[in-house]
Amino acid sequence: MILTILGCHSATPKTFHNPTSQLLEVKGHLFLIDCGEGTQVALRKSKVKFARIKHIFISHLHGDHFYGLIGLISTFTLLGREADLNIYGPKGIKEIITLQLKLSKSWTNYSLLFHELDSKISEKLFEDEKVEVFTIPLDHRVYTNGYLFKEKTGERKLNPKAAIEANIDKSYFRKLKMGEDVVNEKGQLIPNQQVTFPPEPPKSYAFCSDTAFKPEISPQIEGVTALYHEATFLEEHLHLCEKTKHSTAKQAATIARDAGVEQLILGHFSTRYDDLNLFLEEAKEVFEETSLAADYKVFEI
Repeated sequence: MILTILGCHSATPKTFHNPTSQLLEVKGHLFLIDCGEGTQVALRKSKVKFARIKHIFISHLHGDHFYGLIGLISTFTLLGREADLNIYGPKGIKEIITLQLKLSKSWTNYSLLFHELDSKISEKLFEDEKVEVFTIPLDHRVYTNGYLFKEKTGERKLNPKAAIEANIDKSYFRKLKMGEDVVNEKGQLIPNQQVTFPPEPPKSYAFCSDTAFKPEISPQIEGVTALYHEATFLEEHLHLCEKTKHSTAKQAATIARDAGVEQLILGHFSTRYDDLNLFLEEAKEVFEETSLAADYKVFEI
């Protein structure tokens, strides 16, 4: 998995910072997560091929998380896109986007497939032979979901030397990678584990967008390889969390610790703070394996 942070700051614009948007590359997919203003410019700067984006996941309908979507959709049209575009987001996102397209007479020449969400419990949104995507219900001022991306267990790795020594014909190598036992040229049944190595452990990534402190999500994200969790405030401004339904760096670190995740990435920083290292210091008091998101920063998960 490769995670590219396209933007990681809160709603109030700053000269050199972008609102929330991320790109997750996993098993051949390129998933766009949230689409704040300027996302398509950030994609250009990151040298991303627009045609590879087929699935966009919007956490909630606050502007700093989706105001860049109509621009991106329009640019896809200008570039002559033909492939379907799947958009997952809260109920109402179809109405917002189609109204803008209607009033600007800018209908797309490709299909927009909206998957509107209103469930308050986790649900599976996407699945193929390599990846699964689930919602993570969050607690914000409007209906909001995070997203959990999980790799499926891959193929076993062939041990060519062992397979040759076991007199296994090359035509059976594909079956070996799929975990099957095979019969060698002498008619002997060769156990799969004798001539293969285990697959790489599947990785997972949890994106927890704007939310109040919600310990209930810990079981769903237990043990994930990496967790992105909003950290709008420091503990000194904890009183603002109740009104705004946001979290502190310490609260995000508590979620990471209790869920037993491997790595925590903090983002969605309020513009009231000039020194973002304060977020890192506060979180590390609870969970050591913490990093700060930054525009255009790349994480290899």
